[in-house]
Order: sequence, then structure tokens, then C-alpha cells
Amino acid sequence: MGLFSKKRKKPVTKLQKRFKQFIANAWDGAGQGKRLRNWQASSDSINSLLLGSLDILRRRSRKIALNNPTAFSAIESIVSNCIGTGIKPQSKSPDSVFKEEVQELWLEWKDEADFYGVNDFYGLQALICTSILEGGECFVRFRITKSNEGLVVPLQLQALESEHLDSSKNETLSNGNVIRSGIEFNKQGKRVAYHLFPFHPGDSDITGNNDPIRIAASEILHIYKSLRIGQIRGVPWLSRVLLKLYELDQYDDAELVRKKTAALFAAFITRLDPEANLMGEDEPDADGLSLAELEPGTVQLLEPGEDIKFSSPSDVGGSYDNFMRQQLRFIAMGMGISYEQLTGDLTQVNFSSIRAGLIEFRRKCQMLQRHIMIFQLCRPVWNKWLQLAILSGAIDLPGDSRKHCRVKWIPQGFEWVDPLKDQKANELAVRSGFTSRSEIVSRMGGDVEEIDREIASDNERADALGLVHGTDPRLAKESILPADSNDDENQS
Repeated sequence: MGLFSKKRKKPVTKLQKRFKQFIANAWDGAGQGKRLRNWQASSDSINSLLLGSLDILRRRSRKIALNNPTAFSAIESIVSNCIGTGIKPQSKSPDSVFKEEVQELWLEWKDEADFYGVNDFYGLQALICTSILEGGECFVRFRITKSNEGLVVPLQLQALESEHLDSSKNETLSNGNVIRSGIEFNKQGKRVAYHLFPFHPGDSDITGNNDPIRIAASEILHIYKSLRIGQIRGVPWLSRVLLKLYELDQYDDAELVRKKTAALFAAFITRLDPEANLMGEDEPDADGLSLAELEPGTVQLLEPGEDIKFSSPSDVGGSYDNFMRQQLRFIAMGMGISYEQLTGDLTQVNFSSIRAGLIEFRRKCQMLQRHIMIFQLCRPVWNKWLQLAILSGAIDLPGDSRKHCRVKWIPQGFEWVDPLKDQKANELAVRSGFTSRSEIVSRMGGDVEEIDREIASDNERADALGLVHGTDPRLAKESILPADSNDDENQS
């Protein structure tokens, strides 16, 4: 056989043909028929997809969050439930004296945390969470201050919007580091620096130099929700519903204008003699139009050949409510909240349905709290703050032990639809040994040690004054909670 001779192909058996056909039709979504001919899917990485779409997604997201009440309501609902009055730290140090000192120092510092002096630390949490929802991500820079600035701990936090990152910076440096979308990675793929603009590039009154500055990654917190493995930038949470929000807003405006037009009273006069002044109209305006007015009680006689017609614009229609409700349900689903939270419409809910919806939503809130706000923001802030508090002499660490640095972050507790039933369930769970008072108090957003101190102080003051309160749990042999009326009826 020669060097350039063709190699014979092996014949394809019937079994092989059937196997290939089976593989091709195993999933309907992988088919190539007429129905799916125009479905083009990309195999690019999430970072490649974001590189060309993130800027316009972020601009549109901020625009619609600023003007659209539905988008504003969705963001406010998530922030108010996930952050509320703040996710607060509780020191888990075994030393009670150190624990009390560190909690008092934190209470003083939280009011000084904001570099711009507008919010306390918990207000920053809400602002950062809002920025994540609108812009997809937020940056927080550690600003270590001088000792003579009068702060209890020489640390402040500077929150920066996503636009501060120089996304156009994509290059390979001489030392082997790679810059992707303004984030610098070393040869192992670890983040080593961020290239940030000192001022927001959208500010119209920038007078100084605004060239990007390289800031070490150890001084920057990059807070965002990662949707796929290896994702380096955050996606605005409104991205999935941007188009629907935009078009639904246009549709609703059109219906509003139609309803407004339907409420107008207009008449059109038809006559054979254009010179006749039938209804006493005014002189023609600049466009050559003459307008006549009707006064109450007017009875106008028409000349032969004259006619008058009144406008009858179409109404919105009976399907408007159902259509809008269904579209708003899709938007709520895309944002991860319930329709009732998005709109405030409670006309079609009962106790069971609203409670089931709240339980599912609050699971999502806990994911946001634990995986993003606590892990990416609160945890590193506490570590940096405690380190600088010890180095600056604001507090003394009792021994060289990591046990004193442990902390538990407690979000604000959720209010339930029927608090009496939930309190009875909590009491039963504690009595049965399924949970502890500390856990119950943490779920409610409180500090059990602080509550115990307050109870002890109240009891001591009442005993000193000879007061006996019916709410004193020391006097109760059974549950202090009143029995449910339905339970009494069942027992009788």
C-alpha cells in the first residue's frame, strides 16, 4: 500500500447506527430538530460572558432600580429581611471579662466604621447589600487611620461601587501575573491586587487625577454572589428580570395613557359649510385648528348637513389584572421573593400559604446572610478590627489564644404571622431538649447573655423594692404562655 493511498473506512453496523440515534435523542433539550434550530447556546466561561455584558447589565440595572417601583420594592424587601437593623457580633471568648470589654469596644467603634461618616457598621451592611443587588458586587477597602485621629480603633471601612474597578484592564505583566477585568492574579491563580479608580468614573466633577491605583488584595473585600465555579465578577440580581421589568413598565404606561384618554370628553364636528360658526368656536390657532367649548346646560341646534361625533376610546379591558399579576409573579420568582412581598397584595393568601412562602424566602435570606454578608464581609472585618484593637492597645488579649477571637454573628430575628404558636413551639422544644435557650434567642436576633443579665437586674430590683410581677418566671410552675382557645375546645 503506497504512502498516499486512502485508508478504507470500516462499515457502520446497524447496531452502531441505532446506538448513535439513541444518544442523539436521549435528551429532548439536546435535539437538533426544527423546534430547537434557532436555540444557540454558548460554551464560553462565565467570565468571558461577563466581560462583554457586565457594564451594560449594571447600567440598566441601576437605571431601572432608580425609576421602577417594582424593582425598588424587590431590592428593599431583600435588604430589609436579610440585614434589617444589622447582623451583630457576639464574642465567644471563654474569658467573661475580655468578652464584655470587646463587646463594649465594638459598640463604640461601630459608629465610627464608615470612612465617609454617613452610616454606622450596620448601615454599611444594608448599603453594601443594596449595591450587590443593583450592581452585582461591592468593594470594601480597609482604611487604617493614624492614632491621633481619635478613633477607638484605628480602622475605617470605605465602601466602593463596582464601577471603581477598572474593567478595561486586561493584560499579562512581566512578572507572570495576569490582570483580568481589573483583578490581578498570580501564577497560581490567587488574587493579589485590585486596580481601582480613586474616584467614581461616572462623577462629572472630577478635577484631579483618576488613574487606577493598584491596591493589595489583603486590603480589599470583594463581595458578590458566585453563580458558577471560577467566577471573578458579580452579576446584578435584576439581570434575569431586566427585560420583563422594562417591557412591563412600558405596557403599564400605555394602559395608563389609554385609561386617561378614555376619561377625556372630546367631540368632532362635521359640516358642509366650513365658513359657518356653528358652536361659536374661537379663531383658528397657529396650526389652523378651531376649538369649540360646551358649557353646562347647552342645547345646540345643528343646521342641515351638520353632524357631531363623540370619541369612544377603548378601555383597558378585563384581562389587565390577571395579566399584571402573572407578570409580577414571574418577576418575584426571578428575584427570589414572593409575589406578596413584591407587591404588598395579600388578597389571595391565607395563613398557611403566607407562612409557607415566608419560610422558603427566609431560607434564601439565611443563605445570603451566611454565605455572603457574614463570610465575605463581617468575618474579615472582625478579624481586622480585633487585630488592630490589640495592636493599638485599645484592648488586651488574655493570652495568646485564638479562642478569644471567636465570634458568632447574629442576624435580626424574623417576626412570624402567629407569634403565640411559635413561642409555644419554642418552649416545647427547649423543654424537650431539642434546642437551647441560646439558640432560640439567637434566632430572634438577641444575645442570651445580655438578656440573662437584664432579667437578673430586673429581678434584683423587684426583690429590693418588694415587688411581685405576674410575669416573673420564677413564680410559674407551668408554662407562662396562655393556652390556645382551640386546645381548650378540643379538650372539652
